[in-house]
Amino acid sequence: MASLEIIPMTPDHIDSYHRTLDFIARERRYLAFLEAPPLESTRAFVLDLIQRGCPQYVAVAEGEVVGWCDLTPKERPVYAHAGVLGMGLLPPFRGRGIGTRLIATVLAAAQGAGLHRVELTVRETNISAIALYKTMGFEVEGCFRDAVQVDGVYENVLGMARLF
Repeated sequence: MASLEIIPMTPDHIDSYHRTLDFIARERRYLAFLEAPPLESTRAFVLDLIQRGCPQYVAVAEGEVVGWCDLTPKERPVYAHAGVLGMGLLPPFRGRGIGTRLIATVLAAAQGAGLHRVELTVRETNISAIALYKTMGFEVEGCFRDAVQVDGVYENVLGMARLF
């Protein structure tokens, strides 16, 4: 197995991250979009998180981003204590503990930044991700029925969160 490192995302990672994001989006099973946003939109998102000091880490193998985990703070003052977790891993890197390492790194950074709540949404059919999130202290807070529709098929989405 090639060496893999979990490191903060930098502007140099954006192109590779965008390719990974697009691949996972096109799997049509995990993310809230079916293809990556345009590269310039992705670049603006990443640079904004970097500029704001938000937790944003990538898993890099052989110089390529193979996964990521980030935390986007909520904007409104009443939600300023919370952030939304996003993550993804390319198929060959799933089930190897990399997701656990990514989430643990982001959660430590979020707690260090003084956040009180981290939340996420996950499709109810994504059993392995739900199990991972539960091991990391997330609890199911609710179910959004038929919240996602892909290729004419509706899926429920679970809302999960953990508190510090």
